[in-house]
Amino acid sequence: MAGMGPPPKHPSQRRRTNPSVALTQLPAEGRAGKRAPNWPLIPDITVAVRRDLALGKVQKLRDDLNEAEDMGKPTGLIERRLDAALETAAICERQLAEQRKLEAILWRDLWRTPQAVQWERLEWTRDVAQYVRHKVLGELGDMESAKEARQWSDRLGLTSLAMLRLRWEVVTDELGEARDAAKAPVTARPRLRAVE
Repeated sequence: MAGMGPPPKHPSQRRRTNPSVALTQLPAEGRAGKRAPNWPLIPDITVAVRRDLALGKVQKLRDDLNEAEDMGKPTGLIERRLDAALETAAICERQLAEQRKLEAILWRDLWRTPQAVQWERLEWTRDVAQYVRHKVLGELGDMESAKEARQWSDRLGLTSLAMLRLRWEVVTDELGEARDAAKAPVTARPRLRAVE
């Protein structure tokens, strides 16, 4: 991000050993065993309003079409407008459905990451939701939302550089891994059969 200066170095790479702010250690296994928080945002208002306006237009055009047919007037223009309004309503409805589905998947996946441990401590639920909304809209073709999602990813520590700036590092529980490896059952080696 522009104007932030170079990222801080990891303590092991620093020449001077004077004290610095310690890195916050995040577990490599992520925020395991917990469900994602409830989704805090309302559905996308812009697309919902566009759909509702199109549905209102559909109803009016159907009334106009019935009236024109009853009076024996040409209906071609009304039918074309009706088709366009139906198409707009269908596109908006499909976009809302896909957006809800993609938001739910990304939301669930993000809350399993190591960064989610820190988000929970800092109570950044709505901030993560904003990122999810912009990321999904960006994936659906909104370039402004894609730009905003990139900036949110830096704020939330979703890139290596952002983690350095936030002073976060992902660490593995080596002792726990060794303990789990020691508990693993020993399997017998398969016997070799003589080839006749």
